[in-house]
Amino acid sequence: MTFSIAIVGRPNVGKSTLFNRLVGKKLAIVDNMPGVTRDLREGQGRLADLEFTVIDTAGLEEVTDDSLQGRMRRLTESAVDMADICLFLIDAREGVTPTDEIFAEILRKRSTYVILGANKAESSAADAGVVDSYRLGFGDPVVISAEHGEGMSELHARLMPIADGISLNEMDSSPATDVDLNDFYSMRKTGESTLEQPLQVAVVGRPNAGKSTLVNKILGSDRLLTGPEAGITRDAISVQLEWNGTQVRMFDTAGIRKKAKVREKIEKLSVSDGLRAVRFAEVVVLLLDASNPFEQQDLRLADLAEREGRAVVLAVNKWDAERRKNEKIREIREKFARLLPQLRGAPMVTVSAITGHGMKNLLEAVKKAHEVWNRRVATSEVNRWLTKMIEAHPPPAPGGKRIRLRYMTQARTRPPGFVVMCSNPDKLPESYARYLVNGLREDFDMPGTPIRIHFRSQADKNPYRNARGKKTPGRLRKHLPVRTSNK
Repeated sequence: MTFSIAIVGRPNVGKSTLFNRLVGKKLAIVDNMPGVTRDLREGQGRLADLEFTVIDTAGLEEVTDDSLQGRMRRLTESAVDMADICLFLIDAREGVTPTDEIFAEILRKRSTYVILGANKAESSAADAGVVDSYRLGFGDPVVISAEHGEGMSELHARLMPIADGISLNEMDSSPATDVDLNDFYSMRKTGESTLEQPLQVAVVGRPNAGKSTLVNKILGSDRLLTGPEAGITRDAISVQLEWNGTQVRMFDTAGIRKKAKVREKIEKLSVSDGLRAVRFAEVVVLLLDASNPFEQQDLRLADLAEREGRAVVLAVNKWDAERRKNEKIREIREKFARLLPQLRGAPMVTVSAITGHGMKNLLEAVKKAHEVWNRRVATSEVNRWLTKMIEAHPPPAPGGKRIRLRYMTQARTRPPGFVVMCSNPDKLPESYARYLVNGLREDFDMPGTPIRIHFRSQADKNPYRNARGKKTPGRLRKHLPVRTSNK
């Protein structure tokens, strides 16, 4: 069993730094500028034998309107409502502020368990603030330094009895089973789970393309911060969900602009976070704006996903606002074929993140792209195919000596990768490699997915051949490394 902790507090008290400390990775963007975090970010935290879900939240501010800060506050309050424990952070060097007192009153009404954390307490300058924190009414504060890792054992000691109480309450409310208490605690500590590995999907695109709105529509709730302002999302936020029966971990990324326009440090970190999400994903959904698709940045993002070897799905958003639908779809398909030949055959669907149009088609396209990305072809089939391809179009003969393609096998999947044993692989032109790749797409039904082909000489396979291609004398073979077998 696990429990959840929401880290809350004013802007710039160290919530994201503590979040990174608990999850053991630099997942959240950290900067001295207040208000960097805007969305809720979840991660798997650990303190000694305790495992839990930790939620990083936006800084609480004294606004309740529909401004960006007001929407951020409502999102944080929703995290308070759904978390088992609230870890309320204050800046011990500044002491208790009037804003801290307001939010302490809110937490008393909305949260069952509140732990007060006095952060940035690595120096004596924080002593007065620690003493001052008692007037908030949450008992002894946990004195910590998230940046230096101080006070983590005290935090563990404070969490342990609350976590045990939550676990016992869950057992009391669940049907009777044959699992005894010792087995129950063992399962909680080891984090055993029978859930299948979720499909990793990253949603990328230019700013204001509707990425967060799309993810919210799939989730069925306003989990991510949205609005008319461009560039609201800063972190690559991951959410796990069941999408029409399919387990999916979806990454909502920050809008990525042209490199020359990215000047602020925070935006650079956001872009870096989004690119990392692309590399981690299995399927990349490139979200296009129907009013202006295939901008230069869209093409760069598609090319990045292909170079990283990810399966790609193109989703044309804001389709509900398009009036000339038939003409527009023909125009988009023509541009797709002309501007992205490296993704020829990749699935493309029209969607509306506002109305929910095309969500079922989008899921089917994602599943299809993932299945193709994992496809494996039998060696016998691919060699029969290679023979036919050579007969239809023989490889060139540079210098009058024809290159011989002798053998082909699939060496990997995710994406599909093939190795061809041949003579003089360095003299084989790229055009012939493209000919084989296009043939693989058509004959083995692998549209859109990146396909890698590596050409190798048979001399590379023989450890007893020297640079001139002659066999090494037997008396010298004993000095060469011996290849071992796993059989």
